[in-house]
Amino acid sequence: QLRLVESGGGPVQAGGSLTLSCGVSGYSANLYIKYCLGWVRQVIGKEREGFATLYTGESRDTYTDDVKGRFTISRDKSKNALYLQMNSLKSEDTGTYYCAALGPLTHGDSCDISIIGPNFGIWGQGTQVTVSS
Repeated sequence: QLRLVESGGGPVQAGGSLTLSCGVSGYSANLYIKYCLGWVRQVIGKEREGFATLYTGESRDTYTDDVKGRFTISRDKSKNALYLQMNSLKSEDTGTYYCAALGPLTHGDSCDISIIGPNFGIWGQGTQVTVSS
């Protein structure tokens, strides 16, 4: 079972940048076992929204349209870390951000955010991002 711990949230000015980190532990020693890692956010007054995924098998990433081109999900295997680089932040990006995971994946499982949405099975504790205009 993976364990996820986020860090890096805080206040930021609109138009600015912020990087979130997520420590990921508990990977299986079996290299054939793959996971779908992702980021989900909870904005006040809205449902929880999954917006980025990264497939551990091929490091292939997907995004929702509202963050595509502004946010980048990445992974450092040597540090067992998942990152979210957020640029051109807007006030509507304010919310609680969760590192999340799905897996182990079986043949045919998708790691596309358009299919998964917020439906991950493993969650971090969340970190607050506040964008002020």
